[in-house]
Amino acid sequence: MFFGTPSAALTTLPRLVEDMFASHKSMEARLLTDYDVFSKKGGISLDRIVLSKSATDLVPISVSVPLATEPQGQADFIAVLDQTLLKGHSVLAYAKPGAAVLVVSGWTPEELLANLPAESAQVVIKRQLRVFSINAKDIASKIAGAAGPALDAVQTVIVHLAFLRLYLGNNATEELVVKAARAVYEEVIQGFALNKIGAHAWAGLQEAYVTAPEPTESPAPPLQPFEVNAIAIASEDGETVVNGAHIASWHDAAKHLLFPSVFATEAEASDEQYPQIPELRPEVPDRTFLVTTTVNRRLTPMDYDRNVFHLEFDTSGTGLKYEIGEALGVHGWNDEQEVLDFCNWYGVDPNALVTIPVSAEDDRLHTRTVHQILQQQIDLFGRPGKSFYTDLADFATSPVERYALLFIGSAEGVSTFKKLSEKDTVTFADVLHMYPSAKPPIEVLCTLVGDIKPRHYSIASAQAVVGDSVHLLIVTVDWVTPSGTPRLGQCTRYLSGLKIGQKVTVSIKPSVMKLPPSNMQPLIMAGLGTGAAPFRAFLQYRAMLASKGESIGPVYYYFGSRHRHQEYLYGEEIEAWITDGIVSRAGLAFSRDGNKKVYIQHKMLEDAEDLARMLTQEEGVFYLCGPTWPVPDVYNALVGAMVKRGDHTEESAGQYLEDLKELERYVLEVY
Repeated sequence: MFFGTPSAALTTLPRLVEDMFASHKSMEARLLTDYDVFSKKGGISLDRIVLSKSATDLVPISVSVPLATEPQGQADFIAVLDQTLLKGHSVLAYAKPGAAVLVVSGWTPEELLANLPAESAQVVIKRQLRVFSINAKDIASKIAGAAGPALDAVQTVIVHLAFLRLYLGNNATEELVVKAARAVYEEVIQGFALNKIGAHAWAGLQEAYVTAPEPTESPAPPLQPFEVNAIAIASEDGETVVNGAHIASWHDAAKHLLFPSVFATEAEASDEQYPQIPELRPEVPDRTFLVTTTVNRRLTPMDYDRNVFHLEFDTSGTGLKYEIGEALGVHGWNDEQEVLDFCNWYGVDPNALVTIPVSAEDDRLHTRTVHQILQQQIDLFGRPGKSFYTDLADFATSPVERYALLFIGSAEGVSTFKKLSEKDTVTFADVLHMYPSAKPPIEVLCTLVGDIKPRHYSIASAQAVVGDSVHLLIVTVDWVTPSGTPRLGQCTRYLSGLKIGQKVTVSIKPSVMKLPPSNMQPLIMAGLGTGAAPFRAFLQYRAMLASKGESIGPVYYYFGSRHRHQEYLYGEEIEAWITDGIVSRAGLAFSRDGNKKVYIQHKMLEDAEDLARMLTQEEGVFYLCGPTWPVPDVYNALVGAMVKRGDHTEESAGQYLEDLKELERYVLEVY
């Protein structure tokens, strides 16, 4: 049995092994190929070579089908052509007692043992399997050099020779193994002598001695079996195509257009006036809407170092509805030039087609160009987690780089990972540049990186006031890495560059920022910088009620930023609401304008008696939106206000605020 992945370099190996046996008149060989496309991205291939004497007309059908993990297994030999299969699948369960197992891996025997699940280790010990490993890619690179057809061909020969050595058993010699291989190979392969390849393969085969696994407190999840659930079809270029990520041709895209009932994302039956468009962002589980940019206006001066800007989107005809205080999820794109630069460096044609899963949680596929996938779906310039480093290590041809990647992804490398992630703020693309020998095929890279996640921003408008429109208040996120490289936040960069008329995919996310049930309840709102966004919506709504002659309760508005002239966000509107009596009290704190820094908690202390009365006697609601750093000071200001009023001790005031949280009257939305 040969377990592998359909896109791997060793896909031709089982056929070559079958051809070798078929060349002997005394034997019959039959190759059976099956696929499991659901248990692993990209699918798993299983090639079974069934041997019999020539006198036997047919191989026994009980051996061929069905495939089952019998109590004692049925395979005399198992090859694991992709080491990652060992981590999640019970591939060794198919081996009969005493069988040989060959793992094609970049791991050393010690690393192989460390990565072997306890379930598989127990099978090895119980059935007395002999486990061998060979680093075919490393050996081939020493012979054939850089990646290419020659490297793939030499890898295949190396693994074939390793198989022959194990098949011949105690009778095997280096010369005999090479002699047997001549049944299917010439003396020179891609310019390299078969004898030379044979010597390297002989020296590179190592045995791993498996010991009983140590007991653990929490049992590991059971390994997945191989399940036949797909039929492979040979494409016109001779490659095998199965479910999962793969490089595609225009035929794939044409099939999606010609047979939409088969390939299109299904839309659930709905009586809605504006049903979901399934093709809009099929990889996103949330309900999405396509809105149109109508306003993109900078609020801070051009010479100011912070770019704070106001956005408006037209939602007419989309069915988008939102409540006051909710957040808008923006499904942003990567920068086009950065994507093209990456494609050029990575050596991939941006116009080439690639078929990948719709999302990590969805087995459906869609076919798009590399440029479209990298710009619109894959989080190439996001920050990688630890698992990416260990996954990427499987593709490193440089031993030094492979060990470095494995270290970063290990428990011992946590401090290095933390530095890379939090201080150096490296992206997926950065890691690939740092370790250039690790270059997975582009379709594999897409599955390793994953999708761009939506960024959520508090909505700065009340739909009852603005109608078919939704407003956002955004600040461009930018910083400089320790190496001096300027960086921009992926989504704020996308939003800041929006042109009037440009379409944007959005979704709605519920929020804790809700108005109280009674319009007479006092509101105490504290916002720092763009944290003012939801309070603009609150004030719009209260102003609308007042304009209709309805009674509204008092509103205390606290706002903090660095400079009044440059960063008094929505200042004209706030001043108008103060004049109209919508805002009862405005505590404006501009920390850099005076000799002494003043923050919102200082302004709150000036109104301590009023705040305490509103919270303890008038069912007032307190809101804080913005960064996390002022939370302790704001909390202390409110506690101090209640203590000063004489209603509470410091301890009871703190408990009172905790109780208000449960009543949704002490609401924090910080980040």
